[in-house]
Amino acid sequence: MGVTAYKKLNLPLPEEMHKALFAESRHAGIPATRLARSILQEWIEQRRTERRREEVRRFATTYAGSDLDLDPDLEGAAAEELSRFFEDEHETR
Repeated sequence: MGVTAYKKLNLPLPEEMHKALFAESRHAGIPATRLARSILQEWIEQRRTERRREEVRRFATTYAGSDLDLDPDLEGAAAEELSRFFEDEHETR
């Protein structure tokens, strides 16, 4: 496995956020920079997932009823699953 190359980022934080970050890093027993990277990575992955879902939704909306549409039984199963997913997501917010 190769060595990861790092680039520096100067990220000025409000004093309270800075204190909270360092308090959490002490509580977790990990360096604040590693905690911040982990938080940023999680956010980036969440955004990618959200974009992918939006692209699928846009495609499905655009091509609904066309030759590119799904098999009706498969589409129904997917719609039920998406409905449950969005209900679960709404409950966690």
